[in-house]
Amino acid sequence: MAVTPLSAPDSVSPRQQAVRFFGRFQLLNLLGKSQRSMVWRVDDPRVGQELLLAMPRMRPPDAAAADRWRLAVRRATRLDHPSLAPVVEVGEHDRWPFVVYDPGRSSLFSEKIDAKGMSAQEAVPWIIELLQGLAFAHEAGAAHHDLQPYMVLLPEHGPARLIGLGVAVEPNDPALQGLLAQRQAAERDVLSAGILMHHALAGTPALDQHDVAMVIERLPPQGRELVRLPWSTAHPVPEALRAIINRATDRQERHRYRNARTVIRALEGWLQSDGEHGGGPLAMLLDRMRVVGLLPAMPGAAQRAARIATMEREHNDALAEVVLRDMALSFELMRMVNSAQVRGAMASGNGPILTIRRTIDMLGLEGVRRAAQSLRPWPGPLDESQAAGLDHLMHRVRLAGQVAQWLRPAGYDAEVVYLLAMLQNLGRLVVRYHFPDEANQIDRLMKPAPPKEPGEPEEPGMTEEAASFAVLGLDVATIGSAIARHWGLDDSVLHMMTRAPVTTAVHASDADGEMLRLSASCGNEVIDALARPPQQQASALQRVAQRYARVLGISLRDVQMAAQGQPPEPPSGQDARATNFTPL
Repeated sequence: MAVTPLSAPDSVSPRQQAVRFFGRFQLLNLLGKSQRSMVWRVDDPRVGQELLLAMPRMRPPDAAAADRWRLAVRRATRLDHPSLAPVVEVGEHDRWPFVVYDPGRSSLFSEKIDAKGMSAQEAVPWIIELLQGLAFAHEAGAAHHDLQPYMVLLPEHGPARLIGLGVAVEPNDPALQGLLAQRQAAERDVLSAGILMHHALAGTPALDQHDVAMVIERLPPQGRELVRLPWSTAHPVPEALRAIINRATDRQERHRYRNARTVIRALEGWLQSDGEHGGGPLAMLLDRMRVVGLLPAMPGAAQRAARIATMEREHNDALAEVVLRDMALSFELMRMVNSAQVRGAMASGNGPILTIRRTIDMLGLEGVRRAAQSLRPWPGPLDESQAAGLDHLMHRVRLAGQVAQWLRPAGYDAEVVYLLAMLQNLGRLVVRYHFPDEANQIDRLMKPAPPKEPGEPEEPGMTEEAASFAVLGLDVATIGSAIARHWGLDDSVLHMMTRAPVTTAVHASDADGEMLRLSASCGNEVIDALARPPQQQASALQRVAQRYARVLGISLRDVQMAAQGQPPEPPSGQDARATNFTPL
């Protein structure tokens, strides 16, 4: 039997008649239609109220297909979630299946949106509610299959609600069965939600196409079109939110979100960091930090604590070296001493403390012991694989601190430079410990993709900033800065613990704080260069040397020696850059 796309049910009265019916339902107006589905506003004479009637654009081609449709829709009707609109009736008329919903006091997204779009603060909360409904359905084994602007209800009060779950007739592809079919349908729903998010913020449909299914057909891998938020939206879109929306429709399939929960986490992270909603970027971390600490003590912490207990008469420099071998202990002491200053000592005009030696002077040996005993043992709540990832990052951070102190200009304190190099990685360390799965996602998004054809350039990965925006809703550097501010470190320190952007040139400065910041940034860039594929490392180190040569007074040979773990020799007549302070 031939199956013909539907513009109106074939049992509707002739066009010239004012009143049209589909079964007992009076058709009031067509709210929207796509290649797969359509929604009418109807009047039900039985109850005397307006309802929404959703149906597929095509009849099921045979009895087996009709049975599959009924099974999928009835499974969807059993789902109970605030963001899934309750079903009034599931039926069939003239072999045309339909589902009826009560819209209540709601507007359709397609009716409410205009060319100005919505502000981020207006759109994101209901988008999250919609995604929560989708996530619930996906986890129950159901999918929408045709998420469209006319399928989203925006009530006056209460959460956004989704209609049409399972209504679209799916093609009977024997290759798509079971879990594979569920996963692909869920991924398509998430991509459709990304296109709706784009529409909400841009004010116009993606690619000027109202049918989301047709937009998907024009995106890779089927098509070659790109969907990215325009810069000229009526309402400003924060950069972090822009990265989330653009990732949802990224031209590289591997960059797109795979499930609704991942998008929810990114959007909620952005909301929590948005000033109007309060909480700040620490809102995601404070509860976990109270339970599992900022970072776990390194392996061997018990032995270090025992050694600290016997160092009553040792010089502070020797004790500082023991402390600095444990990153968690170093950060905990900085938190303790600077928080104490906020409560009292800073009233006397003292600034933040940025050396472990000065910290030991302030807290005493007993304070160091208390800090060591308060740490969670390695590896905290992490499993073996996650702990290996954190250990690898900590090793890189310590190397960056060592390289930074070797390459610092003469006269600057080696310990301060080492600590600043660590602080420039504070956000990365915290994310790796508290959100290891999200950290792995960020890593994957940053990796370039191999070329699809021989001779073509590889597809570049995202920047760390864009990847962290897309996964967490905020930048990892912002998390580090927020934690440091929570400790009591002031704006001058927050500036020093912010890496110099690699996209802008660096310049020499008379300000000591800026020179310390650049020294730490240089050390981190050297270690980043060593993380590249072997064939790219030499050129990457050369770029670092050229970038910092005049500012720090270093040469390519200095950078190469530092990268090889050898302190560069200082110019004649100057203080040595290398010191015995190398707490690895």
